Amino acid sequence: MNAPLPHTPPTVLVVEDDPHLAAGLAENLRAEGYRVEHIGDGRAALEWLRKQHCELVVLDVMLPNMDGLTVCRTLRAEGNNTPVLFLTARGDPQDRIHGLEAGGDDYLAKPFHLHEFLLRVRAILRRWEWYQTSSASPAGAVLRFGGNEVDFRAFKARSFNGVTQDLTEKEAMILKVLAERPGEIVSREDLLERVWGYDVFPSTRTVDNFILRLRKRFERDPAQPKHFLTVWGVGYRFLLEGEP
Repeated sequence: MNAPLPHTPPTVLVVEDDPHLAAGLAENLRAEGYRVEHIGDGRAALEWLRKQHCELVVLDVMLPNMDGLTVCRTLRAEGNNTPVLFLTARGDPQDRIHGLEAGGDDYLAKPFHLHEFLLRVRAILRRWEWYQTSSASPAGAVLRFGGNEVDFRAFKARSFNGVTQDLTEKEAMILKVLAERPGEIVSREDLLERVWGYDVFPSTRTVDNFILRLRKRFERDPAQPKHFLTVWGVGYRFLLEGEP
């Protein structure tokens, strides 16, 4: 299930079991013009998301009945790519990586400044809107290279060997950024900024791991890539026709 371009104020689902924090977040989100729904239980939030639509999920990690990481992993496994902003009392970098690798878009440790929270909400929605807008036209919706075909709107691909695959949101976004600049060198920092936003990951190694995943999906020989080329010390270069 992929979110349509919003024509009404974006809806934010706040999944937080602390009623005072949830009320404060909801009040300030509404003051910014968002519509807000609140659920205090992980399993109930998952059921809500299976039936209804929102533009962003603000998701606490520690929740009754089902933790936030499991909620997010389940959503992604079911094909729901709604952006997720994790909230947690644990601010260790490794915890942040676990949250983002579960399919989250950003990760904010408690206690946090309200202004930073609202900035991150705005940034996530802006990145998501860029992806949807750039994928809306027929020319931007489908990418073909090296016998592969990628449908950015459906988050699906058919690889050169005929295998149909589901793409994660981040895989699709990284590929979208690279495909918009074929043949150009794109730095790891630029990919981080366009796909995740500032200060989300403690290391650019995460970008490298996603590139490895794209190579495994789309390169005939991932050890000798022809389309996703490393520019050592800088970033990556994507070639539609492949390197001779």
